Amino acid sequence: MNDTTSQEDPLRPHSYDGIQEYDKSLPNWWLFTFYSTIVFSVGYWIYFHKTDAGPDQFEEFSMAMAALEEQVAAIRSEEGPVEINDAALWAMSRDSAAVEAGKAIYMQNCIACHGPTLEGAIGANLIDNEWLYGSNPMDARKTVVEGILEKGMPPWLPILGEEKVNQVTAFVMSFHQEP
Repeated sequence: MNDTTSQEDPLRPHSYDGIQEYDKSLPNWWLFTFYSTIVFSVGYWIYFHKTDAGPDQFEEFSMAMAALEEQVAAIRSEEGPVEINDAALWAMSRDSAAVEAGKAIYMQNCIACHGPTLEGAIGANLIDNEWLYGSNPMDARKTVVEGILEKGMPPWLPILGEEKVNQVTAFVMSFHQEP
């Protein structure tokens, strides 16, 4: 038997349920990690909670949103203003990509009231030629944007945004002929 093992790793004097433990120290990498986390947490606490030198999560969010708004403004300024009028919406209603995008939006948001074939269920019939609020594309877009609360239709612009409102209008107008 090797006697050096018993001198390097002495047994602790206690015993629990017949189990004895060696008296070994923790590895240095583990101790370094442990002490580093303690130092980091104290530094973090001082920096963010006591001195208010660093931004908190709400300030970081506000800065990120401001940067995003700047990027969106830069992209919009490069594209130039997009003018939506009857001619532009009629052109979109003949564009298959815009119509397919509008169909997806319609199927997700409008189908419950206007039905899968646009013939109306709770909401108005969208494929006939008798419209209460105007039958040209800008009138239809205005109805989608502002809604008609007394008839139960909510305003969709805050929910969908400009582009999706235009696409769903183009989808609806794709079932009609340009005058």
